[in-house]
Amino acid sequence: MDTRRTSGPSRLLRSRSLRLTRTGGAFLAAAALLLSACSSGSSTRTTAEAALAALPRSTPSTLAPYYGQKLTWRSCGVPGFECATMKAPLDYAKPASGDVSLAVARKKATGPGERLGSLLVNPGGPGGSAVGYLQQYAGIGYPAQVRARYDMVAVDPRGVARSEPVECLTGRQMDTFTQTDMTPDDRRETNQLVGAYQHFAEGCGRRSPELLRHVSTVEAARDMDILRAALGDQKLTYVGASYGTFLGATYAGLFPDRVGRMVLDGAMDPSLSARKLNEDQTAGFETAFQSFAKDCVRRPDCPLGGAHTTPEQAGNNLKAFFRQLDAHPIPTGDADGRKLGESLATTGVIAAMYDEGAWEQLREALTSAMKDKDGAGLLALSDSYYERGPDGKYTNLMFANAAVNCLDLPAAFSTPDQVEKALPSFGKASPVFGDGLAWASLNCAYWPVKPTGAPHRIEAKGAAPIVVVGTTRDPATPYRWAQSLASQLSSARLLTYDGDGHTAYGRGSTCIDSAIDAYLLRGTPPTEGKRCS
Repeated sequence: MDTRRTSGPSRLLRSRSLRLTRTGGAFLAAAALLLSACSSGSSTRTTAEAALAALPRSTPSTLAPYYGQKLTWRSCGVPGFECATMKAPLDYAKPASGDVSLAVARKKATGPGERLGSLLVNPGGPGGSAVGYLQQYAGIGYPAQVRARYDMVAVDPRGVARSEPVECLTGRQMDTFTQTDMTPDDRRETNQLVGAYQHFAEGCGRRSPELLRHVSTVEAARDMDILRAALGDQKLTYVGASYGTFLGATYAGLFPDRVGRMVLDGAMDPSLSARKLNEDQTAGFETAFQSFAKDCVRRPDCPLGGAHTTPEQAGNNLKAFFRQLDAHPIPTGDADGRKLGESLATTGVIAAMYDEGAWEQLREALTSAMKDKDGAGLLALSDSYYERGPDGKYTNLMFANAAVNCLDLPAAFSTPDQVEKALPSFGKASPVFGDGLAWASLNCAYWPVKPTGAPHRIEAKGAAPIVVVGTTRDPATPYRWAQSLASQLSSARLLTYDGDGHTAYGRGSTCIDSAIDAYLLRGTPPTEGKRCS
């Protein structure tokens, strides 16, 4: 899912941009994510055997024209920002076969102080627009002292937003897709869900047939090294959040000697199988819901119960409401006639789990839906999650999300029967969300392009210190993933935020922010085992 944190308007912007981790994504379109590792639930190779190998230090002559290109900067309609177009090979194995054009944006260091180079940022996804994140948040909302010393830079990864976006469905088709029943009760509903996944995959294959084969995280990481060279930097300085941590760690594994100051916030664990990743994230959303429920029942406007209601009872009340919506969707006042059914309602609730700052909005939306039969509030949360505009048009977030995830790793499940056998374990991980997230893990089974990746460890031997940040009650990237990634990376320092929500930098913890700022500005990583709250 896509971007994250602070307070006020910028908090909303960021909470949308990190939301799609490559593991969970939107309830329907993106839940096969990075979490799609293998059909049987075990990795195709053991993690002891599979470690990302570094590329040769010398640049192949076939790539020299790309590494030697000069970016032509121009105004791009946002005051203070410049934009450029960068070329990269569509296929790194066959550079002469054609190019892909990538959108780049920057905001120059404002001073005072010596310029430290470029700071590349990525908000996650996969599918989140890094250029949009830079212009709407990072370039104006990062700490002033960081923006003073660095040129703030972003590139939309291949297939995303302004960089030759993957396209799959029309707005009307996406409306239908997002309303598909994600918890089928019988074979007919199961066939409808499978048909929705097949239609989505066929649309992507028809509209983006060549690009679909070349949107992997490894290729996007290699693109970042071309950008580093084009910017004139010897090392890559980088802050990545959510899926952006997997992208950054992949870069470090491929180019360990070119790692500068790197922050990986809300970390992914690249070594896990799809089945394990999906179950971990399912449990993460349950943990987040438990925190929300504990807070909710202490408040007089909580629609899930009163002061003596346990989180488990609150979850049962929410599930009962979802079942009602499954049978009888409620009005929303939507101009296109959409009603609030179980799938859209569940997506709306999941969207609010990423940031405790959205809990009040969720309480209000649930109250309106459960007591007044008005689904507008939950529909708005769902639409923000899917990045659906009031005109009925969607960004390509969900298309790119599926395209990257289904290419990076094989599907979590190959058949509906496999999902049905897994329902008990997913239900144990989350009584509230388990069934839906299990079925959401099926979509890569029908993808028109075979995956090119597999689970692996990333060690990045020889890299400069890398700061890995984990939040103890992160719903989308569970804390143990940060612990695991930090144990894999040879030079990692784990920085822990004891709190709720997805990612930690810029969320209000002075302890976290000062530790990361000190690292970015002075190169001093946090002390080993540092914890903040």
